[in-house]
Amino acid sequence: MTGPKLPAFFAGAARMNVVAGFLAAGLTTALAPAALAAGFCTQTADAALTAAQNDARGTFWNAKGVCINETDARDRTKCNADAQQSLKDDMQLAQDQHAERLRICGRIGEDRYDPEFDRPQFVDPAKIGHGVAPNPYFPLVRGTLFTYKVKGEDQITTDLVTDKTKKIDDVTCVVVEDRVKVNGVLIESTDDWFAQDLAGNVWYCGELAEVFETFKGDRPQDPELTTIDGSFKADRNGDRPGLIAEASPQVGDTYYEEFSLNNAEDAAQVTSLTGSATVPATTCNKTCLVTRNTSSIDLDLETKYYQPGVGLILELDPDGTRNELISVTH
Repeated sequence: MTGPKLPAFFAGAARMNVVAGFLAAGLTTALAPAALAAGFCTQTADAALTAAQNDARGTFWNAKGVCINETDARDRTKCNADAQQSLKDDMQLAQDQHAERLRICGRIGEDRYDPEFDRPQFVDPAKIGHGVAPNPYFPLVRGTLFTYKVKGEDQITTDLVTDKTKKIDDVTCVVVEDRVKVNGVLIESTDDWFAQDLAGNVWYCGELAEVFETFKGDRPQDPELTTIDGSFKADRNGDRPGLIAEASPQVGDTYYEEFSLNNAEDAAQVTSLTGSATVPATTCNKTCLVTRNTSSIDLDLETKYYQPGVGLILELDPDGTRNELISVTH
């Protein structure tokens, strides 16, 4: 194949859904013989299940240690009961996550998930929109500010394509600053790292996701950093880059958007290229790319609409919650 060396699923007539299934070195020795007979994606799901179950047990025993130090008998009894219930819930969640991983394996396939991520196959972020055509569904043109609002709520999200870059495994990625505020108070601050390849596909190289909370009774009530769960970085601790937008999507295409085992595992499936949606900033009439997005961690389900030449315009939850694009500035 001429041009950049890209994963097999981009190869003309041999095009296939994005290959998947990553198995960290050494895990096979811990799997049962029946699991070893399965494909790599299923083996990965089984290994992740075992890890999640062990984490649940560890959390339980930490909770038991806390309960031991409760001097009030009623509080101690309640503490132990809560610990038992949390263990039960966590074990069920692990099984549900495993089922979702297997469902994704059925869509993506059983190959190892290890996409090539090499500097020569990517463009200079500074040239996107300035000599290099941006991906129509995910334009990374510097200075563009996308603003979203949850309909009926006071939640505002801003995504700014900055002129900052971050080199990840020798690939220069553009930094997109994602900020979420509720009632004017910051609840999430994320730096997302993206790279566009020579074919026009946009890859998700990682993110630093900071979640903030305020607590009643604190003075002052400044948002406090409570977790960076979900953060990942390509080629760190076995994490892999994911696709966030194909240059030429086709209905049925399925791919990982994030791949950090038991931390960030998002997948998308293209369901339509002729979707319609209306949001405050724009309207697409049978021209939108529509994807079904799932997470093997929190089991979220979303439908996303991407307007060619604009980008993401709508995120729709099953309960009807709409996160709508309200403005785009350059």
